[in-house]
Amino acid sequence: MTDSEETQAEEPQAEGTQDRQFVVALSRGLEVLRCFRANDAMLGNQEIAARTGLPKPTVSRLTYTLTKLGYLVYMDHYSKYKLGTAVLSLGYTALAGMDIRHVARPLMQELADYSDVAVSLGSHDRTSMIYVESCRGKGALTIRLSVGSRIPVATTAMGRAFLAATPEAERTAILDEVKKRHPEDWPRIRQGLERAFREYAARGFTMSVGDWQSDVHAVGVALTNPATGTIVALNCGGAAFLLPRERLEGDLGPRLVAVARKIEAALGRR
Repeated sequence: MTDSEETQAEEPQAEGTQDRQFVVALSRGLEVLRCFRANDAMLGNQEIAARTGLPKPTVSRLTYTLTKLGYLVYMDHYSKYKLGTAVLSLGYTALAGMDIRHVARPLMQELADYSDVAVSLGSHDRTSMIYVESCRGKGALTIRLSVGSRIPVATTAMGRAFLAATPEAERTAILDEVKKRHPEDWPRIRQGLERAFREYAARGFTMSVGDWQSDVHAVGVALTNPATGTIVALNCGGAAFLLPRERLEGDLGPRLVAVARKIEAALGRR
């Protein structure tokens, strides 16, 4: 599974169309907005149609409407669209409402400074995890992923930790979608997940040692917001040569578990 594959928009759930309360037009409009990723400056109707699987005439009507509402801005010179300030307003409002970010950041930064790599907090979205906070060490080779970055749920340490802590029914639904999207890679993905779940049960953290990208190693830990029951996950990762398996297992994994438990305790006192 590659990072580029995970940046593509995922199709709306088919069962939603069977629900009389489900507004298909609204879901399609939101799927258009979901196409845009942190590294997408602009997208054209053809690119959006390819990512969503929607017919291009439908996409044209949706982008026209979203532009009228301020969610997209049409760049006439390029014949493409970029996200408008209405989307930014929603995103920043959502981030501002996440108390966990404010609690977690000092503890994350402390570990980032110690480890000299990146420590990030992510939330689940379909078959991906999305960064909602990220702290970097001072090293020049820190992974350059920031808030809004999207990584695979099944091959990364963060995603595996989230899955390990997620109730079985929800986890099964997520993995069924992963299997459907990546049938050829599924045997390898499943093997990595089974190993990660055993690690999590035994140690409280998961690892991804070149499973997502060959030159990236990381550990991951899930945590639960006591006030909402929401499960999120932390990772600590960087260049493989800086983070050999021994360092992940013996040092950074246990430290990340301690950080997660401190965050949960702090949230419980709020």
